[in-house]
Amino acid sequence: MIRLLCRGYAYPVMTAPALGPLELAVDHGEVVGVMGPNEAGKTTLGLVLSGMAPAVVGGTLDGSLEIDGVGTRGQPAHELAQRVGYVAQNPATQLSHLSRTVYEEVALGPMNLGLPREEILERVDDALARLGLEDLALRDPRRLSGGEAQLVAIAALLAMRPSHLVLDEPTSQLDPAGTRLVRHALAELVGQGAALVLIEHKADLMDGLCRRIIVLDHGRIVLDDAADAVFEHPDFLRLGLVPPARVRLRRLAASAGVSLDPLRLATALADGAQS
Repeated sequence: MIRLLCRGYAYPVMTAPALGPLELAVDHGEVVGVMGPNEAGKTTLGLVLSGMAPAVVGGTLDGSLEIDGVGTRGQPAHELAQRVGYVAQNPATQLSHLSRTVYEEVALGPMNLGLPREEILERVDDALARLGLEDLALRDPRRLSGGEAQLVAIAALLAMRPSHLVLDEPTSQLDPAGTRLVRHALAELVGQGAALVLIEHKADLMDGLCRRIIVLDHGRIVLDDAADAVFEHPDFLRLGLVPPARVRLRRLAASAGVSLDPLRLATALADGAQS
């Protein structure tokens, strides 16, 4: 479980808090989606939940972060990374820029943990296979497209096998096929008991994966409820957020006096995503 009590978090040299006050708990096997308008504090929340802030980026947290009942204050970043994995929005900031191949890049984290060679190889092979990256294993990480780099950054995180995950727009540079691979890999991890916080603007990615959605505005939680309830809430639209396709289609049909069968609608959308 990830449990955050944040009376306020401020970045270095900043006096006004960028986040809080707020409280948030994410249980084992729970997927919580985080949405909000620009400058709402979504990335800051991800950094604080993962322990990256203040441990790596600095600043001041007035409050506490607990991972599986253990406080994180004073813990070094490499220990936090084994407990909560964090994927940044920009893959360029996630890759080491030291490895000569994608395989070495994904292996870097497990190697730094001092794991046996056989386990390192098994973790890397598994992470690459989950995201369909086997053909890129010998590619120079510096010669990847933005989408490929994003998948490699996620694979490097999966190879670390942290207990929980915080991902900041992990599919921002991916095509639909890459997005499906990431969604499938995340669903498997959640099935194994990981707590997952997914910061995204793509409501369709969250739909069906996140049972709970929180919405931030000006660093505070303004909505926290079941996904369907949040997507239908008037404040969701007021903040300029876009609900998933099935919700938009149902509203359009209702306004036109047409009744849509929910099961047929879901099937049609799924078929369209596969094509």
